[in-house]
Amino acid sequence: MKISLFQGILFGVFIFAALVGLFVFATYSNSGNSRNAVGTVVIWGILPTEEMQSALTAAAQSEPLLKNVSYVRKNSATLASDLASAIATGFAPDLVLASQEELRSIAKFIAPIPSGSLSTSAFANTFIEEASIFAAPSGYYGIPFLVDPLVLFSNRAILASSGIAKPPTTWEALMGLVPSVAILSPSRQITRGLIALGTYDNVHNARGILSALFIQAGVPISSHSSVGTLTANLGTNTSSGVPSGESVLGFYTQFADPSKVSYTWNASLQDSQQMFQNGDLALYLGYASEAKFFKTANPNLNFSVTPLPQPATATIKSAFGLVYAFMIPRGANNSSGAYQTAVLLTNVAEQNAAVSATGLAPVVLNELATVPADSASAVAYAEALYSKGWLSPTPADTDAVFSGMITDVISGRSSLSVALVSAERSLTALLQ
Repeated sequence: MKISLFQGILFGVFIFAALVGLFVFATYSNSGNSRNAVGTVVIWGILPTEEMQSALTAAAQSEPLLKNVSYVRKNSATLASDLASAIATGFAPDLVLASQEELRSIAKFIAPIPSGSLSTSAFANTFIEEASIFAAPSGYYGIPFLVDPLVLFSNRAILASSGIAKPPTTWEALMGLVPSVAILSPSRQITRGLIALGTYDNVHNARGILSALFIQAGVPISSHSSVGTLTANLGTNTSSGVPSGESVLGFYTQFADPSKVSYTWNASLQDSQQMFQNGDLALYLGYASEAKFFKTANPNLNFSVTPLPQPATATIKSAFGLVYAFMIPRGANNSSGAYQTAVLLTNVAEQNAAVSATGLAPVVLNELATVPADSASAVAYAEALYSKGWLSPTPADTDAVFSGMITDVISGRSSLSVALVSAERSLTALLQ
């Protein structure tokens, strides 16, 4: 088999990185707590540039060692290919900041932190439970930084005018609000919707919403087999009754079924984020960080933030969250400084600076013990403790599978069971 020049360079970089990796990481446990100069550290990340630069500027004021840390925003869709090219040409960044949704696609470019430098007990005692999703075979892919949990936004004016004092805390209660809030014309055209559920392409954060519903139903979405292979699990099997995955899919799609009392959304409407921003949607499921966006986009929007609704029968709360972690790519020029930077950014002052700039919540347990005064932040902090996630294909690939599954059901092309099984097979193929 012929190997191209690009492949040859890339393989060479990986081999070299593997040889020096043991030496570099052997210094981490000592350098992470030292006052040695961090040096120049370049971070590639998928969070907004302005927010991260603001966080780093504030962090450098409290910790001078971070004064030479810079940030470059990257598109999550091209992050893997950008990393491959940078490593191959010797221009890899020192840190990569991404969520668990990008982990599968970039893991092969990451030099994991060995358990000798970051033990399992230290990790578990420091970070939220969901952060363990970054576990590697013999260590961790990165150091967790922030988490963005899915929450419920409510238009207070619409709820109040409908005689509703408080946002729903359960999905069952939410369903009961449709007749009171949704306004339909005689021809069943939606004039005002309660919440954006049922379709996919015009439901902002549909991927996260479906993930949350599956997780709350006890469906892991993806899991490792006994031999270590990662496969999809959408709850298609059951020993009795309706499979849990079918219950989730049926619940979600009913909101776009004109024959149902719960009908409040369809594919002809605007993107749900835009609808809520304009004041035309009563409830909106979004990430905690979006509170900053809505305050800026529409200062006149009177909204509140409350926890993600739970099943009425749930005894343990769960929500979906995006955990962002700092990872050291193979071929990084300043691996030691990169590790020190990631560790320093988990300190109190630095975490507070990052939270203030981004609107996300801390991943450090000690930081979550102090409830912030801001009500939206308080909800994010509380949810951070019980947020969960799953190892997925790239966001674009997951969207393609989930969108096809939802469209097949609401169009009548497939039954719930057929659509679910097909989606599970497609996800497994992508994961492997």
